[in-house]
Amino acid sequence: MNIRKTLSALAVSALMGLSATQAIAADSIKIGSFLAVTGPASFLGDPELKTLQMYIEKINAKGGVNGKQLELVHYDTSGKAKEAVGFAKRLIKKDRVDLIVGGSTSGSTLAVIPLVEKDRIPFISLAGSVKIIDPVKKWVFKVPHTDRMAAAKIFEDMKKRGIKRIALISGSGGFGKSGRAQVLALAPKQGIEVVADESYGAKDTDMTAQLTKIRNTDAQAILCFGFGTGPAIVTKNVRQLGIKLPLYQSHGVASKKFIELAGESAEGVRLPASALLVADKLPASDPQKPLLMAYKDRFETKYGPVSTFGGHAYDGLMIAVQAIERAGSTDKAKVRDQIEQTKGFIGTGGIFNMSPKDHLGLDLSAFKMLEIKNGDWTIVK
Repeated sequence: MNIRKTLSALAVSALMGLSATQAIAADSIKIGSFLAVTGPASFLGDPELKTLQMYIEKINAKGGVNGKQLELVHYDTSGKAKEAVGFAKRLIKKDRVDLIVGGSTSGSTLAVIPLVEKDRIPFISLAGSVKIIDPVKKWVFKVPHTDRMAAAKIFEDMKKRGIKRIALISGSGGFGKSGRAQVLALAPKQGIEVVADESYGAKDTDMTAQLTKIRNTDAQAILCFGFGTGPAIVTKNVRQLGIKLPLYQSHGVASKKFIELAGESAEGVRLPASALLVADKLPASDPQKPLLMAYKDRFETKYGPVSTFGGHAYDGLMIAVQAIERAGSTDKAKVRDQIEQTKGFIGTGGIFNMSPKDHLGLDLSAFKMLEIKNGDWTIVK
């Protein structure tokens, strides 16, 4: 009899504990995320995760959102698209998150889009490919500038310098392929001829063969479209081969990590990036400056140099938080609608104005053309 009473008491206690856990879970707002925190794309995912954790902690310390605490549920994809799909399924089916902010790489993001669309989960991507939001998908948004915008900004600068013939070298991953497609599509419209079209693999450690071919063309500049170590290797190889052509990189290398990897070879490289990298060089009248300096100071005090990638996580999280606040609940349809109605949001990437036809909400004015001088970012005038 005593044994039965003990077992009954344990069962009741367990149920009470389970009920308490469920009550806590129900009383929190679950932000799901899958990021490339380790692996070759860790320079993207690491600052993104740190930013999410840092600002969720700050928001919770001030009382949360609509009286509820934010709970981050995160998985590390190591940059693998297949892993991303598995984690996205877990976030939706098992963890039952209210929305997702994540997807460090274009490949990972594109792989999970069918899933989030099918299950109707608001999803704010942190990846670059224009394919993520063009054509518009009802439940999918993004905050980084697109590869199409990057190509347009680069061509704008090239034309100012009288450059009409370029050599393109791009990575073989999702971001590189998408960027290549945008460059090839946009170049003729901008009066620019692509006289060489080379590529490199994710594991390549030397691109001198491709660059030697490029050297033998009449190109006036080189454009590299990729992220990770590849662009840094290209930059070093260009200098090692004595190629004197202007070298452009995409926004995929907009972090100090690229300068560290490329070393002195990075001198003179130009690329489009958000104003975050040059926050301290902006005029006091710039509407983004207060936010950029606040984010920069908070991140660098805790972790070291900022990157635009951590900034994307800030933008995605804050757009989501404000949408939940305006919706007054975590009802997924209502939150989705409010994300789509984001207007005048000052973020690290620019001032966002979304609409049913635009699930990014940025234009070329959100980009700065930067040049690396003396190991630091400078604004091209």
